[in-house]
Amino acid sequence: MGMGLDLANRFDYCKELFKQADGIVGYELSKVMWEGPVEELNDTINTQPALYLHSIAALRILEKEFPEIKPLLIAGHSLGEISALVCADAISFENGLELVRKRGELMKNAGKTNPGGMAAVIGMEVEALNAICDQVSSENNSVQIANDNCPGQIVISGNIPALDKAIEMAKNNGARKIRPLAVSIAAHSRLMITAQRGFKIAIEGINEFKDISVPIISNVKAIPITSAGDLKEDILAQLTSRVRWTESIKYIQSLGVKTFIEIGCGDVLNGLVKRIYEDCKVYSFGELNDIDDLRREMDVSSRM
Repeated sequence: MGMGLDLANRFDYCKELFKQADGIVGYELSKVMWEGPVEELNDTINTQPALYLHSIAALRILEKEFPEIKPLLIAGHSLGEISALVCADAISFENGLELVRKRGELMKNAGKTNPGGMAAVIGMEVEALNAICDQVSSENNSVQIANDNCPGQIVISGNIPALDKAIEMAKNNGARKIRPLAVSIAAHSRLMITAQRGFKIAIEGINEFKDISVPIISNVKAIPITSAGDLKEDILAQLTSRVRWTESIKYIQSLGVKTFIEIGCGDVLNGLVKRIYEDCKVYSFGELNDIDDLRREMDVSSRM
């Protein structure tokens, strides 16, 4: 609660962005973000646009206040891949918000039609956990890896019976900790197939999808992509596919990139990045103190 409020209060152009978003979605999304109630903010129909809006508000500040910072690569985790599209200038802010809003609506409906669950598994190798998921899955009762977040932190997703079997087998095969998530939506699994069909229509409705010059690292394949066709395919495929975050960061590491800026709410991705790639610098950029911290860091660097 309160996400992005300090940014809107400091920067008039940021305040205008929130007002513009309210007009696009047709209700006071900013009020939900800043005042709640928290149950309303936690509804995925609001959560997804809220995370997106906060990310783009922070991005606009980064672009205006630090024009010397230019990305070599861009990556977005799950929903964040749509924010990445805006950052790379593949789509407009308006189109991105429409996509995010539709994505949340479709995923919520898919969760009602095909209810499932998710669980975080700590302390297992991805190959071993993937083998367990394959072993317990059948055509009508499946579980799969949804997020390979970092070594030893994996999220699985699918039908409850298969999920329960996978949890039990993971416990018996060395998982250090397993935490079922308080969701009824099996994100990044086959249960999102109906959401995927609807999202394809929404993506095809965007006429301004462009090729980009700064690559985005694909969630689904963990490789750089730049063509409009590949970008469309990736944000569609990720609804039912694994987010390959560990592989994505390792690819970026292989290129010698040393500095990461996490744009938006919190610092979860920075924590994951550091667990994958220890020898790098990470910065959060989503609150006023983050802006001041980055400015001080830039001043120090310029004097060295």
